[in-house]
Amino acid sequence: MPDTATGLRHVEHVMGTVFSFDIRDEPTPAIHRALAEAVRQLHRVDAVFSTYRPDSHISRLDRGDIHLDDCPPEVHEVMSLCAQAAHDTDGWFSMIPAGTLDPSGLVKGWATEAASRSLYEAGAHHTCVNGGGDLQLRGRAGPGRPWRIGIAHPLRPGELLTVITADHDLAVATSGTAERGAHIFDPHTGAPATGLASLTLIGPSLTLTDTYATAAFARGDEAQGWVETLDGYEALAVRPDGQEWRTPAFSRYGA
Repeated sequence: MPDTATGLRHVEHVMGTVFSFDIRDEPTPAIHRALAEAVRQLHRVDAVFSTYRPDSHISRLDRGDIHLDDCPPEVHEVMSLCAQAAHDTDGWFSMIPAGTLDPSGLVKGWATEAASRSLYEAGAHHTCVNGGGDLQLRGRAGPGRPWRIGIAHPLRPGELLTVITADHDLAVATSGTAERGAHIFDPHTGAPATGLASLTLIGPSLTLTDTYATAAFARGDEAQGWVETLDGYEALAVRPDGQEWRTPAFSRYGA
């Protein structure tokens, strides 16, 4: 976890992806400890929630080897959040999107936000925690300098779709097919969602922003009207033919 002239940075391979920590505060001992604990917690989340590990609590729960009462408290918390998200999205978010128990659409954002919160509570107020491309931003990149986040174009490798600028706490989540193929399902049909190539959602905190991005992507073009009903959220989407749409106030953040 090397110190730099501008703070502290760390990269961790966990949960089948890459998490990066960019801390722009003076790296105090308390911040070092919080970062180490955040990394440990990410590995714990992986051990509990990974659908690729047969020994995880989620895999065992899905097989019926254990009951919910046999699981640690964070499983209860995540299941409750998933149920609320399903209600809030009219069923477009589901923890059983393809017929098996898989809360991954919520867990990564939830874990990233928790790591960011731990750093904040330890005194790191200017941070970017990136969980596999979904980000929780706090404060600024430096005195008078906002965070600038490049969003990859889903259909043009190596090109940016937009650059998001933020000088306050903000979450950014992107759902799409460019990196992992058609991995998001329409929970109403069980078929892969193919109406959009990507959807980037901006919101206040990553747990719900990531969850809503998944639900919005599953909705396809109907997502624009739905996002416009959400207070504090803005979206930019690309269709498979390259056409784009964005919610009216997205321009406050993205070029």
